[in-house]
Amino acid sequence: MGKKDPRVDAYIAKSADFAKPIMTHLRSLVHKGCPDVEESVKWGFPHFMYKGILCSMASFQEHCAFGFWKGKLVLGDDNVAAEKAMGSFGRITALRDLPGDKTILRYIRTAVGLNDEGIPSPTRVRKKEKQPLRIPPFFKNAVAKNKKALATFEEFSYSHKKEYVEWVTEARTEETRQIRLKTAIEWMAEGKSRNWKYERK
Repeated sequence: MGKKDPRVDAYIAKSADFAKPIMTHLRSLVHKGCPDVEESVKWGFPHFMYKGILCSMASFQEHCAFGFWKGKLVLGDDNVAAEKAMGSFGRITALRDLPGDKTILRYIRTAVGLNDEGIPSPTRVRKKEKQPLRIPPFFKNAVAKNKKALATFEEFSYSHKKEYVEWVTEARTEETRQIRLKTAIEWMAEGKSRNWKYERK
């Protein structure tokens, strides 16, 4: 029998309204496609385990992601979206962005078969060099005015810094950008990362 994790319930409950039905539906399909699946939370977001990692899902400010650990083997030539965003199906903003249930179930059962056979995940090509993070002057200046926020930001890993910078700079309007910048500084002053709500405690 499968096993549900209350942390996944909490993760879905804290997600944006648009994301809740998407994640609930995907969760249901995974349990249907793999009755023995066990849920877990790794790296801050829900994972589905069956003889190793089967697949995972995550929600963000404006989209969701769902992907198979052995995506290239599971989806084959269908795995186009994975190059553009996290996961196997690109940026998911509504249920209509997903393939049909039968297709997803077929993918899930393929993933189960791969794990049953103990086939390892294809080696992922690593980038030779990490691109330097470009921090806009307005961001630097604003953060520098708050000593606690600045100290937190300077101690952050590359990825945590990048999450904040991209969240602020990708705002579509100046008003939204200022709101996000203010929130970012408040959170960093409290020692929080951009996705602190979803981090495992």
